[in-house]
Amino acid sequence: MGTIDFSPLFRSTVGFDRLSDMLDDVMRYQPADDYPPYDIEKTGEHSYRVTLAVAGFAPEDITVTAQPNLLLVSGRKPARSDAEYLHRGLALRDFERRFNLADHVEVKGAYMDNGLLSLDLVREVPEAMKPRTIRIDGDPRPKEVEAPKAA
Repeated sequence: MGTIDFSPLFRSTVGFDRLSDMLDDVMRYQPADDYPPYDIEKTGEHSYRVTLAVAGFAPEDITVTAQPNLLLVSGRKPARSDAEYLHRGLALRDFERRFNLADHVEVKGAYMDNGLLSLDLVREVPEAMKPRTIRIDGDPRPKEVEAPKAA
C-alpha cells in the first residue's frame, strides 16, 4: 500500500504541514521492537508521564534527550566479558525509544524507581501563542475629502 493523499483534509487548514508529515511517517512505520515496554499516562489537563520498564539498567546507562517535538530515550548496557552464563533470559540489550511530542511539550523531570524510568512532560503554551480577541475597527481605507471648487 502506498501513501495516502491527505490534501483534501488540508484544504481548510493553514500551517499544518508538520501534521501531514507525521501522518506520512506513521503510515510508513514498521514496529521492529517493543523493547522496553512503556506506558503513557495523562496526569493532568496539560501534563503527562511516560514510564519505561528498564529493569537492570542504572541511571548512568540511560540517556534522555529532549529536542523540539522529539523525546529520545536510549539505553546502553556495558558488556560483561567475564561472565559465564548457563542461561541468559534477561533482556538487557541496548535500546532506543523515540516519542513525537506536540508543540510546546517539555520534559520537566526524570526519575527511576524499582526499574521504572518515569519522564514528566508538561504542555506550556507561551502567552504569545494563547488565543486572544481581535478588536474590529472601522474601514481602514483613507477617506476622500472633497476640495472646495475654485471660482
